Amino acid sequence: MANAARREGQRVGTVGHPVYSALFPVPVVCFLGTLLTDFAYAKSGGNLLWLAFSSWLLLAGLLVGATAALVLLVDVVRDAAMRMPFGWAHLLFFYAALIVELLNIFIHERDGWTAVVPIGMTLSIIGTVLILVAAWLRPRLVEAVR
Repeated sequence: MANAARREGQRVGTVGHPVYSALFPVPVVCFLGTLLTDFAYAKSGGNLLWLAFSSWLLLAGLLVGATAALVLLVDVVRDAAMRMPFGWAHLLFFYAALIVELLNIFIHERDGWTAVVPIGMTLSIIGTVLILVAAWLRPRLVEAVR
């Protein structure tokens, strides 16, 4: 599909590229899953299994998210069409979510109830809202670039 678009003279950016398209949903799902496992931890009265799930989801989301963030940064720096308002907004919300969730993983690595309640869950809510806004902006960015 990318080759067909190039043949027609259209530019296909990294945001519409299969690599970025495959990487970006992983942190979205992982950070949403972290929020759900934090709620499960609070409801279960502190079952450590949910805390471990949250930590692993955060780690996976941050690792894949960092890779996707680098790909996005290269594309924004390289392509002037990506510097449109949607490009900057998508990048800023995505990076903000990664920073919040990086702080969140440090909170989640503490011991006991305070690893999640209240600070860890608050950071999970903020990070999830930020990544969902970035995900909401992404289709608008793809359309603006094309």
